[in-house]
Amino acid sequence: MMLELFGHPLSSYTQKVLVALYEIGADFTLRTVDLSQPEDRALMQSLEPMGRMPALRDGDRVLSQSSLMIEWLDRHHPGPQRLLDPDPDASLVARQWDRFPDFQVMQMMQQIVDARIFMGEGAEDRVAPFARAKLELAYAALDRRLDGRDWIAGGFGLADCAAFPALFYAGAIHPFAGHSRLMAYFDRLAGRASVQRVIEGARPWYRWFPFAEGIPARFR
Repeated sequence: MMLELFGHPLSSYTQKVLVALYEIGADFTLRTVDLSQPEDRALMQSLEPMGRMPALRDGDRVLSQSSLMIEWLDRHHPGPQRLLDPDPDASLVARQWDRFPDFQVMQMMQQIVDARIFMGEGAEDRVAPFARAKLELAYAALDRRLDGRDWIAGGFGLADCAAFPALFYAGAIHPFAGHSRLMAYFDRLAGRASVQRVIEGARPWYRWFPFAEGIPARFR
């Protein structure tokens, strides 16, 4: 049966899985979900314990958590681009660095977004300085990690799938100018065919991102 990904082109974690799907050349269908619609919320609650996107259906199996989806794809639908090193120790390094963009970059970005959207007047001024400082620390750590490396953990793989959406949205809020290796890495990411397809699919939706004015013109 064809793979089905339930999510939205603007969703960062949907994008993370889309990069992986395009990298392995999978035959799949993207089922676009709008969580503002009751029927779509009900659908996601039937697929994912907390009703969050994305979810991946492969036959009778439904998976949540973007990192697990990518590991599943690499194990059961491998393509020419393997996303995890078959060596167990090397794969642990990839898993470690996969969590870094999600926890240290994406979560800090999301705090600023949530403050602007949900937390009322003055919330962004209270939340943003701490989150921006944490982003600076994360950018510096990634910049050091990329010294002498093209990709975060060996060849292009799981960690890089995570890094693109995290850096894309965080960079629109708090640019990583001044971190030269990180900037060059992001350009390498943006140049991959898989990432370009993700950008093209998300482009009509970028105007809904609360910090859309920070998205570089080349992506809009």
